[in-house]
Amino acid sequence: MGISLYSLGAAEEVTGSKHIFEIDGRPFMIDCGAFQGKRRESDEKNRNFDIAADKLESVILTHGHFDHCGLLPVLSKKGYTGNIYATPATRDIANLVMMDSARIQARDAEYLAKQAARKGDKFSWKPLYTEEDCIATANQIVSVSYNRKMYIAPDVELEFFDAGHILGSAFANVTIKGLHGRLNAPHPGRTGNDEIRILYTGDLGRCNQPIIRDPSTNVPAPDYLFLESTYGDRKHEDKEFAMQELEKVVHDAVAKKGKILIPSFAIERAQELVFYLHLLVDQNKIPNIPIYVDSPMATNATSVFRVHPECYDEQVTEAFLQHHKNPFGFGALTFTTSVEESKSLNKKEGPMIIISADGMCEAGRILHHLANGISDERNTILIVGYMAENTLGRRIRDGEKDVKIMNDWYKVKAAVEQINAFSAHADYTEITSWLEKIDKSRLKQIFMVHGEKESQTFFKKYLAEHGYNDVTVVKYGETYNIE
Repeated sequence: MGISLYSLGAAEEVTGSKHIFEIDGRPFMIDCGAFQGKRRESDEKNRNFDIAADKLESVILTHGHFDHCGLLPVLSKKGYTGNIYATPATRDIANLVMMDSARIQARDAEYLAKQAARKGDKFSWKPLYTEEDCIATANQIVSVSYNRKMYIAPDVELEFFDAGHILGSAFANVTIKGLHGRLNAPHPGRTGNDEIRILYTGDLGRCNQPIIRDPSTNVPAPDYLFLESTYGDRKHEDKEFAMQELEKVVHDAVAKKGKILIPSFAIERAQELVFYLHLLVDQNKIPNIPIYVDSPMATNATSVFRVHPECYDEQVTEAFLQHHKNPFGFGALTFTTSVEESKSLNKKEGPMIIISADGMCEAGRILHHLANGISDERNTILIVGYMAENTLGRRIRDGEKDVKIMNDWYKVKAAVEQINAFSAHADYTEITSWLEKIDKSRLKQIFMVHGEKESQTFFKKYLAEHGYNDVTVVKYGETYNIE
């Protein structure tokens, strides 16, 4: 009997966040994300994750990225009927992400069925879930605002704090109460033994980002901390340097009359890129060339941004909001929604900028733009976010000269540039800086999740050099008893 912790994803890898804490065998889940990476392997992992969903007491969602919310409909299909707690903005973004995934899966099934029919093969692949499943899951989401305590079980209290990662992202502070008299002895570093606090960071954001607030440091002192480590061995570039690099990339494309293809996730990154490009145009540092956001979900997500000003960083955006009624658009910007509009971009002459999903180049419209533009030396592929192992984006980033896109091989003749400063994840120095600012008076142990093995090895050593010695790298499925 007691409290145990384990993870069914984002354990020595970056995607598929699923973390469980159990109180005397009663399970609660933090996030239920999809695995991303090599398509066949990810699909298999997403289909076969095993949990007694009908036994779960509550589910907590830290934010709306696919690798944190993408399997919630599967969880519901497996028998989970309880509440899913999320901030209001996360509820709206997660709904968009899940529905978009269902539509993509439906299109994939249709395409694969046609291919199989042409070859005379038997076709058996089915989507993980449908739009109807997503609607059912959306009805389970209960909104909880930042800094509002809520009991999610008689002995479990939840409070969200701003994680500064994407719109609505949150740290989940879980307080397990009423332990007095049930535990053998009090924790040596804690006054009393009637409660335990576990803080789950989800994805930890960065300071001084546009649009949203900085990650909160005013969190109750945790006993245990689940800490992300995506950029555990990499440091982001200075924002001013990144702006200069972006300016240079645009000028090079203009000189070559080429296209800049930017693989970008539709949530947050697309809006930030528009923000930065707008600033450069406003400052007359780049010419006013056409910019296309080619993603229906990015268009919808931008609408979600407009209705959640409670998440804005007022200091950063006040002047911008006063200057333009729409903080996410300006004269040179076009949102494309239809397939016909998207296809027409491939026939247009540069210079232009195309921001298109998926961010890791594994699905979506960016694949068609890459297929049409990757072999043209006038073009530039600009990498602005994390590329997981075994993804097309990672292969392009790593400089492979021939890549396979939608079953055809292409020569990489376009220039490939990378700007790290636009990541929404804190790097290892920024995570450590955040750690320095929070109350650690009760901290007993850090559990490291959401990072590749190499990154975590480096980061664990770095943390030890900064006085954090009780760090455990969480392994998939391994149980950690804390009381």
